[in-house]
Amino acid sequence: MLHNGINFFQCLPYCVSIFFNFTAHKELVSCVGWTTADELYSSGDDHQILKWNLLTNETIQVVRLAEEIYPIDLHWFPKTTGGKKQIQAEIFVLTSTDGKFHLISKTGRVEKSVEAHRGAVLAGRWNYEGTALVTVGEDGQIKIWSKTGMLRSTMVQQGTPVYSVAWGPDSDKILYTLGKQLIIKPLQPNAKVLQWKAHDGVILKVDWNTVNDLILSGGEDCKYKVWDSYGRLLYCSQAHDYPITSVAWASDGQLFAVGSFNTLRLCDKTGWSYALEKPNTGSVFNIAWSVDGTQIAGACGNGHVIFAHIIEQHWEWKNFEITLTKRRSMQVRNVLNDALDVLEFRDRVIKASLSHEHLVVVTSLQCYVYSTKNWNTPLVFDLKEGTVSLVLQAERHFLLLDGAGIYLYSYEGRLISSPKFPGMRTDILSSQTISLSNDTIAVRDKTDDKVIYLIDAISGKPLGDGKPLVHKIEVMEVALDQFGSQNERKVAIIDKNRDLYIASVRRFGKEQKIIKIGTMVHSIAWNDKINILCGMQNTHFVVWYYPNTIYVDKELLSKTVFEKDASEFGKSPQIVNYVGNQVTVRRANGSLIYTSISPYPAILHEYVSASRWDDAVRLCRFVKEQAMWSCLAAMAIAHKDLMTAEVAYAAIGEIDKVQYINFIKDLPSKESRMAHLLLLTGNVQDAEGILIQAGLIYQAIQVNINLFNWDRALELAVKYKTHVDTVLAYRKKFLKDFQKEETSKRFLQYAEGVEVNWEKIQAKIEMEISKERERAATNTNLNSTGSRNTHVNR
Repeated sequence: MLHNGINFFQCLPYCVSIFFNFTAHKELVSCVGWTTADELYSSGDDHQILKWNLLTNETIQVVRLAEEIYPIDLHWFPKTTGGKKQIQAEIFVLTSTDGKFHLISKTGRVEKSVEAHRGAVLAGRWNYEGTALVTVGEDGQIKIWSKTGMLRSTMVQQGTPVYSVAWGPDSDKILYTLGKQLIIKPLQPNAKVLQWKAHDGVILKVDWNTVNDLILSGGEDCKYKVWDSYGRLLYCSQAHDYPITSVAWASDGQLFAVGSFNTLRLCDKTGWSYALEKPNTGSVFNIAWSVDGTQIAGACGNGHVIFAHIIEQHWEWKNFEITLTKRRSMQVRNVLNDALDVLEFRDRVIKASLSHEHLVVVTSLQCYVYSTKNWNTPLVFDLKEGTVSLVLQAERHFLLLDGAGIYLYSYEGRLISSPKFPGMRTDILSSQTISLSNDTIAVRDKTDDKVIYLIDAISGKPLGDGKPLVHKIEVMEVALDQFGSQNERKVAIIDKNRDLYIASVRRFGKEQKIIKIGTMVHSIAWNDKINILCGMQNTHFVVWYYPNTIYVDKELLSKTVFEKDASEFGKSPQIVNYVGNQVTVRRANGSLIYTSISPYPAILHEYVSASRWDDAVRLCRFVKEQAMWSCLAAMAIAHKDLMTAEVAYAAIGEIDKVQYINFIKDLPSKESRMAHLLLLTGNVQDAEGILIQAGLIYQAIQVNINLFNWDRALELAVKYKTHVDTVLAYRKKFLKDFQKEETSKRFLQYAEGVEVNWEKIQAKIEMEISKERERAATNTNLNSTGSRNTHVNR
C-alpha cells in the first residue's frame, strides 16, 4: 500500500490520495472498469482479465484470453436507466487489436466475438439506455451495433483512425475524433454535423458528461480542454510534459480526471486543477470512476493498476468548517472557539451537505444526520442504494437523489415522500436542474428542457392542476426561494439565452406568469432565510432585494436592485451560496472570495413578515436609501398596507402613485379598494373579476373605460344590460377630443338604438356610487354587530 505526499492549496476543497498501486499484470494495462464501488475489472497485454476487490485487497484472474487478443478498451453494460435495473448488467464489451469486440460475462465467459473493423478496434461504448453499442477503429469507421452484437449501421467512414468516441447525454448523437478535430454527429441521417479544430496535435481521448452536458478532450499537444456541446471552448490547460493519454468525467459532472505519463490530475468541471499526483506508473492509458464518484482507477503502462480516493473535501456554513480527512472520518471545526470534533463512519463517505443547522452525510450504506448543536449522537438510517449523487437541504427537510429515484426525508430520518414525474431520469439531475424549498420541489424535465415540474414536497404529487411550468425556450437552471408559504413561493429560471425570469409556483388564474427580471445572468443564489436573490449579471454582481416587486410595480424593480462591479471575481465566477449577509463566490481558478451584502434589506424583510410597519418605516428613515424605500413601497402594496405605501412612495418622489393611493383610501367599499390596488399592480383581469363578483358592474365598466378598453367595456354593459349609454357617451367624448370618427361596427350598431343623455348618465352614476356606499355601510354595521355578539358569547 502506497501513500504519496500531497500538495494542495487550502482554498481547494478536494485532493486525491493514492492508496493502492498494485502490480498484478505482467505487461501494460490498457483498460479498467468498475462493476460496483468496491470491485474493478482490468485487462492488458498479458491477456489476463483480473478482478480487484478493494474491501479484501484480493486480486483474482477471471479469464486468460487467447494469445492473439490484445485488449484496448473495456466498458460495462449500464446497470440502471431511470431507476430500472438492466437485464444484461453482468456483461462488458472488450475491444482488441485483432479487429474484434468481445461480449464477456462477469464470470469471464466470452459470450460472443464479432469481427468489427479492419485493424484494431480502438474503443467501444454502450449508450446510456443499453440499447446500442458504438465501436471505432483504425480503419476510420464508426459502427453502431445492437446490444446482442448485430450490426445496425456504419455511421462514418474516414481515412484516419478514430481514437476515441463518446455518446451524447440523450444517446441521440456521438462525439468522435478526426486527427486534430472533434466531430459531433447525430444518429439521424440528415441532421447537421458539428465539427471544429480542437487541438494542435492528434486527439487521443474524449468524454461527454450526461449531467452537465460538457465535453472533455486530451491530445498529443499535451493539453486537456473543456467544451460545451456547441463546440465553444470553456477551458484550455497549460501544456503538460507529455501527451494526455486519458480523460474521464465523474458521473455527477462535478469533477474529472486526467492521465498522462507518471501523472494523475483531479480537476473541477470548469477546468482548474484541485490536485496533482506524480505516481511512478508510466502512462495512464485509461481512467474509470467508481459508481459513487469517490474513487478513481487507472490503467498504467508499467503493469500497475492505480487506485485513488477523493479526500480533503470542505464544507462551510456560518461558523462551522468540516473537512473529510480520511475516507471514513470528518473533522468539524467551530471557528468561534476553535473547538474540534471528529466524526467516524462505518463505511466510505460518498456525499455530504452542511446547511440549515444540519450536516447530512451519505455513506455507501447509510445516511447520518447531525445537528450543529450536537455532534455526538447522529440520527442514522439505512439506504436502499449506495449511489447517492446529490444532497439538497431546506430548513425543514432534505432530499437525496440516486439512480433509482428522489427521496425526501425529515431531519428526524422519516421518509416524507418519493416524488415521481413523467419520464423521470434521476441520473442526469444536478443542483442546477432540481431545487428544494420547505414545501416545493422544482425539477427540469430532461425530455423537454422547456418544462419544469412543480411538486408538492409533502405529498410528492404535482401542484395544483398538475400542469407543469412551461417556458418558451430551454431552461438551464432553476432555483426556489426559501421563505414564506407555498402561495407566495417563487422560482427563478435561467434560460438558454442567459435571461433571468421569475415565476410564481402557484397558478392563479388561467396563466402562470413568467416575467423577465435580468439578462446575461450566469449564476444565481437565493438567500437561505430571506427571499433576496443575487446573481452574476454580465460584468456585475447584482442583488435583487425584493424580486416580487415585478408582480407589484414593474417600474420600481430597477430601484430595488443593488449592483457592483464584478471584476474582482475574475472571469466566469460562480456563486456557491448566499448565507446570512455573506455571498461565497468561486473564481475561475478555484479560489473562494466572500462578499458582504447590506444587512438592512434582510431586516426590512423580517419587519414586514411580522407586520411591524412602523419599525420598517423607521428603519428606512434611518438608512436613507432609495432602494430601501422602494422595497418598502412594493412590500406595502403586496400586503395591502396603504398608509405605509403612501409614506414610501412619497419618500421616492412617486407623487402620482401617492395621489392614486389617496383615491383608493377614499373608495367606499372594500371590494373597490381591493380592485384598484390590483389595478395599481397591473392586474386588470383580477381587478375586474373582483368587482363583477361583488356585483359592482358599473365600477367594472368604468375601470375599462378609464383604461380605454372600449370593446370590453361595451361587452360588459351589453352582457349585464346596464350602462350601455354610459359607454357610448364616454366613447363619443373620447373620439371628439381626438377629432376622430367612429369606425367600430359594434359601436355604430348600438349608437343607432341607444340615446345618449349626459344628465341621465350622471344621475345613474351617482345612484351607483350611493348604492355602493350604503352597502359598504351595511356590511360595516353587520361586521361590528357580529363582533359584539361574539364578545357577549365569550
